[in-house]
Amino acid sequence: MKKEGFEVAVANDGEEALAKVASFNPDLMLLDVMMPKKSGFEVCEALRTDTSRAGLLIVMLTAKGRDTEVAKGLAIGADAYVTKPFSTKDLVARVKSMLGVA
Repeated sequence: MKKEGFEVAVANDGEEALAKVASFNPDLMLLDVMMPKKSGFEVCEALRTDTSRAGLLIVMLTAKGRDTEVAKGLAIGADAYVTKPFSTKDLVARVKSMLGVA
């Protein structure tokens, strides 16, 4: 993402992810489902209950690609769900499309 000109912040666990959102104020978040301390599902739910984050786009990234996990991610407010393995090129294209960047 940095190579594509995006400003990037990295978090190592779910609690740090929530703290980074508060300080970094991103337009879009790539969120792994399986993280220490708080899962991606928990982080997504917390962000979706925060009305000040209503415009934040969330892309869930996970190896858990079963229909039930995808449905859960979308039901709790993820804007997109990408299963691993994925192409970095395809992910960049999806992010650009979601942000309306050419």
